[in-house]
Amino acid sequence: MRMSTVDVTKRLNTKKSKSIPLAVSVLLAWLAGALFVWALAPYKVWGLAVVSPAILYALLLPQMSGKRAFLIGEAYGMGLWCVGAFWLYTSIHTYGNTPMWLALILIALMGLGMGLFHGFLAVLFQRVVGKQPLSFAALWVLQEWLKTWLFTGFPWLFVGYAFTEQHWLSSLAPVMGVFAVSFVAVLFAASIVELARRRAGYVFASVALIVVSSVLWLVQPQWTKPKGTPDVSVSLIQGNIPQDLKWLTDYQIETLKIYADLTRSEWGRDIILWPESSIPMFQTEAWGFITEMVKEAKATGSTWITGIPYKDEAAFDAKTDKYPPFYNSVIALGTDAKGLYKKQRLVPFGEYIPFEGMLDILPDLAGSQDIMSYSRGMDNQAPLEVRGHKLGAAICYEVAYPDTTRKNAIGTDFLLTISNDAWFGTSAGPLQHLQMVQMRALENGRWFMRATNTGVTAIIDHEGRIVKRAPQFARTVLRGDIQARTGSTPYMQLGNYPILALILVLLLLSYFGRRAGVQARVGR
Repeated sequence: MRMSTVDVTKRLNTKKSKSIPLAVSVLLAWLAGALFVWALAPYKVWGLAVVSPAILYALLLPQMSGKRAFLIGEAYGMGLWCVGAFWLYTSIHTYGNTPMWLALILIALMGLGMGLFHGFLAVLFQRVVGKQPLSFAALWVLQEWLKTWLFTGFPWLFVGYAFTEQHWLSSLAPVMGVFAVSFVAVLFAASIVELARRRAGYVFASVALIVVSSVLWLVQPQWTKPKGTPDVSVSLIQGNIPQDLKWLTDYQIETLKIYADLTRSEWGRDIILWPESSIPMFQTEAWGFITEMVKEAKATGSTWITGIPYKDEAAFDAKTDKYPPFYNSVIALGTDAKGLYKKQRLVPFGEYIPFEGMLDILPDLAGSQDIMSYSRGMDNQAPLEVRGHKLGAAICYEVAYPDTTRKNAIGTDFLLTISNDAWFGTSAGPLQHLQMVQMRALENGRWFMRATNTGVTAIIDHEGRIVKRAPQFARTVLRGDIQARTGSTPYMQLGNYPILALILVLLLLSYFGRRAGVQARVGR
């Protein structure tokens, strides 16, 4: 008697692995996910970015039910996020005044939620596509890409970041972005497992891609070129304002005094850059101070760029609005300067409340969305204009969004990002953040200047290399020169479309290949 396709598929997918109990598999998956954090900054043991996904691939190879696969994938993702993003504990507990036990529960819930991405990856790998390295790597990139926009996005802990300074592989970044680097690394990881099973074919495919990347590294194609203008002298001011004092009304004047004192010796430099919200009040409240700073900048021939909360009173209509819209912004003032950039990617629950309109349904929460409600900047903002150059900007964690930074980089000569990573203390968070800026510089072929409150303040060249950096948690000034560049990398022109098209083709081929295999079994 012949079985139907459904019967065959059900038998294949419900056959349990006899070698490893579920509890052991889940524990190994959690540990494999947790292990990955040591592949990123500040540890940079990049080999673990191969070992970690290889373990998950090996755990998912035996035939199993979709439920078992989901639990293994979920455990991996939870370990990845609970350990890899544990720096959130500092902001939740230390600065958010949340009890330790509750902060730990919130971290666990965050890990549980973000673990869903790997959970569904595991289910799709087990139930939908062929079980081989190409489909596994394609699904991996798919879930990384989804993290850049689904539910506002949290684009952190990508495999590709582990190879930022490994140019034999990160040379793919200017061509197809960080996701291409992730794809090759995960493909190689899964291929190593197949090699142990005496199936060497996939290793040849992954090694061929690594050879392509290595050739790019050796040839060093100049996707962008110097503009031909003199280098721009910059002074990046790191105020090191304690986070628990930064937003206190009584400390606002002291904050302005600290930054003004640090800047006094820097007047005359081409660009003086202050970090995110270094002026901790609206421009309307600090107008007297701003006027004096602009006067000094113009007298000495300097451009002054600062982060500031910007209240758009011109857009306020008392008949329809509760208050004027306000933005987390960066503004260019002084000599030969023009422009205001408004942050596009806001931090959920930090700068706005997601789905805020739904809160009015609950009496106890009605109106609470007004507490934190920065407005979102448009995605078609013009670059800042400074010293005859176009300057692209990114504020805080929006630099973690590859496509947002890419769009902001189009038509610019160099880039800046400002941040306040004091929220994360001495954890790995600020250093992971810096590593992402290095990748954005590499993807777009542009120099970056990065000014932060407590670090890491740095100057990064167009190949993602840190040229200079200031020590963390020090009140200091980082001086250097940056180069203006023109031209576009392939990634800047095409974005994520090429890598997304590739993984779509691979997943479709794998899906139909799996169906054909099942049909063949049915016909026996």
